[in-house]
Amino acid sequence: MKKISGLIKEMLVSVGEDPKREGLLKTPERVEEMMAFLTEGYRVDLDQVSVDAVFLEDVDDMIVVRDIEFFSLCEHHLLPFYGKCHIGYLPQGRIMGLSKFPRIVDMYSRRLQVQERLTQQIADAVAKVLEPLGAAVVIEAAHLCMMMRGVEKQGTLAVTSALHGAFRKNDKTRNEFLKLIGKM
Repeated sequence: MKKISGLIKEMLVSVGEDPKREGLLKTPERVEEMMAFLTEGYRVDLDQVSVDAVFLEDVDDMIVVRDIEFFSLCEHHLLPFYGKCHIGYLPQGRIMGLSKFPRIVDMYSRRLQVQERLTQQIADAVAKVLEPLGAAVVIEAAHLCMMMRGVEKQGTLAVTSALHGAFRKNDKTRNEFLKLIGKM
């Protein structure tokens, strides 16, 4: 990460700025710290997030954690996208501590991303850790790369879903999930 501050100084010069100007003196270091934070997901893995958080429980009704706020960086433009993630699963004798779901979302969202892959990674992680009858993830996000440049559409949301097992195969299960997250 230390290399980033030097690159930021070069970028400031390239856009016509003076990195020695008072307002920019500490900008390269601030950007370096920000990038370390915004990409900390690369330094965390699923085992770290889910360790000691899976419990054997005789539960088979749907569990939903909704409105998990997140932010990420678009890998195409390095501009933020942000929104809410909704996760549902049908347990098969195993549940996970509820706080681990936002941690999984953070682990994958704090990487350079595209929303489509982020959605799939979260669903795959839930399926891998819990081995449920089904897992579902829906993400709704606003992308600054669409708002600030290109098409410049401020009110647009992108919605993606990833469905595993019973959520993919069974309309009733999928519809129950969509109702619980307020999308039906």
